[in-house]
Amino acid sequence: MSDPSAPVGAGFMRGDRRQPTYFLSHGGGPWPYLAGPIRAAHAKLERSLKGLFVDSSRLPHAVLMVTAHWEDAAFSVSSHPRPPMIYDYGNFPEHTYHVHYRAPGSPDLAQRVHALLHAGGIACRIDPERGFDHGTYCIMEPARPEADIPVVQLSIKAGHDPREHIAVGRLLAPMRDQGVVIIGSGLSYHNLRLTGPAARGPSSNFDTWLNDTLVGHSGEDRLSRLEQWEIAPSARKAHPREDHLLPLMVAVGAAAEDLGDRIYHEDDFFGAVAASSFRFG
Repeated sequence: MSDPSAPVGAGFMRGDRRQPTYFLSHGGGPWPYLAGPIRAAHAKLERSLKGLFVDSSRLPHAVLMVTAHWEDAAFSVSSHPRPPMIYDYGNFPEHTYHVHYRAPGSPDLAQRVHALLHAGGIACRIDPERGFDHGTYCIMEPARPEADIPVVQLSIKAGHDPREHIAVGRLLAPMRDQGVVIIGSGLSYHNLRLTGPAARGPSSNFDTWLNDTLVGHSGEDRLSRLEQWEIAPSARKAHPREDHLLPLMVAVGAAAEDLGDRIYHEDDFFGAVAASSFRFG
């Protein structure tokens, strides 16, 4: 088994400074591969994602993507060296079922994630077949179209225990000092049955609480608020099922005492929804 304390991706000649963690809203369907109204609705989000890796001196050795679109009975990590694509959406143009984000995977990084979680007493399964889902490529295509940074995916766990996901983040935090950027990919508001003008109030209420929690608090206080996220204003209207919020728990667990910063926000996503993304460190 690989030594989880060893450097990751040493051959990439990237910057070795500590990497931040992120919680990023990834948008809907295969939007980076579309034109027209759907792409236009993502314009502000797209601009924020294009700014993730602009500093060449700070490029990560690898990306660990905690994706809302992979849920398993136990935490699972992808190890395919050339990940295939998963087209986990419907009713989009035919060409969107043939797009391919061609970044490599990293079996070595997958083994290190497995080792860190196992050492911390958290069961983790290595999946050698898993491909990239749209929670991954809808971030990475606009953020790094060169597709030259290895990407490994980590699932969320069924049961949706926020404490468990925070604990996973704590265990993975050392990877930030090994050139790995940890990204939680979800959405700050995810209720497909409450959209349009009716979503304006609930999404804004929850987004205000989320920003206060992530930017206005840090450390154990921030974690305590996240553990009790269901009592936040409009929490269950914003997230009737919290799969798109759980990647945040991993990102904040890995952030430790680092302060949060909102790096993307709009009050009119698809005309009415308040949506945000955050960086820690």
